[in-house]
Amino acid sequence: MSHAPLDPNQKLNIAVLTVSDTRTEENDTSGNYLVEALRADGHNLAVKAIVIDDKYLLRAQVSAWIADPEVQVIISTGGTGFAGRDSTPEALAPLFDKHIDGFGEMFRSISYEEIGSSTIQSRALAGIANRTLIACLPGSTGACKTGWTKLLQEQLTASHKPCNFVGYLSK
Repeated sequence: MSHAPLDPNQKLNIAVLTVSDTRTEENDTSGNYLVEALRADGHNLAVKAIVIDDKYLLRAQVSAWIADPEVQVIISTGGTGFAGRDSTPEALAPLFDKHIDGFGEMFRSISYEEIGSSTIQSRALAGIANRTLIACLPGSTGACKTGWTKLLQEQLTASHKPCNFVGYLSK
């Protein structure tokens, strides 16, 4: 199947997941940034949730969204570092049908220009499961801005050339 989207103006239904033991809707600056950014680009917020950093709860939430035909993209923020409870990569990578190795590589390369060698502590990753793109970003709002503006924004734009992920995400 071609990855070219049928409609170059196609907008996506995106779920936002904040992984945190301490964030609430009132202080979730990273999750709220992602919601504002995706809406500003004309995409639809399918659902937003905050889940504690527990790999089984994360898998359960993301698995439900992967199975939902209305969710085409899942963007998570948080749980990608090395703190004791950081478990987003361990929780979500096993769900991927295909890993997008270049996502983490590019995120760290771009982030190096912003925060220097501290970027090696980012375990940002992405993959596709059941025709759903899953992108896992660090928890800082700055990292979410970098991930959105430097990687996801273009790759979730149907008219972006020479390629984008939109055509792969129709269920």
